[in-house]
Amino acid sequence: YTAHRHTQAHDTMGVKLAAGAVVCRGAQLAGDITIGQGTIIHPSVKIDAADGPIVIGENNLIEEQTVIVNKTPKSDGLESNATMTIGDNNVFEIGCRCEALRIGDGNVFETKSSIGREVTIGDNTRIGQMCEVTAAEVLPDNTVIFSKQHMRRTQAEPVRAKAYDEQLFLLRSLLVKFHPMLKA
Repeated sequence: YTAHRHTQAHDTMGVKLAAGAVVCRGAQLAGDITIGQGTIIHPSVKIDAADGPIVIGENNLIEEQTVIVNKTPKSDGLESNATMTIGDNNVFEIGCRCEALRIGDGNVFETKSSIGREVTIGDNTRIGQMCEVTAAEVLPDNTVIFSKQHMRRTQAEPVRAKAYDEQLFLLRSLLVKFHPMLKA
């Protein structure tokens, strides 16, 4: 189920789409990328598997101007060709940037947040608007980072709003009507 179309906006060679994935042609996809069932990728998203594959799980929402990149800086000595793995049911809001190699399930990366390569994200974590996590660390499940001071707390239990499922359903129907799509 590999996409074989080549368009001016993006290189689809090596991009594997599961049935039910919704990927707008305005997204820039480069390298060995696997996109899971039900995942939605808006136009003007950039996903770059420059130094290793990127595997995106099911039912993720990746909004406009998000950048997801698997690239090893030459000077940091980290393994290149490592696989970046993004779990299921994650939300990447407008303009966020993610370089983390391991992301669990049910996380929310709010608008213009930034996650560095040496960060590992557990499950049900929320990174607040414009918050940055760039130092090497493992964020445990249910971590919330918020405010200009990047304060932290642990949420008592994961919150998965019914509204999220409704938003995915609505986007699947609207994006297909108004944007050209890559086909699985």
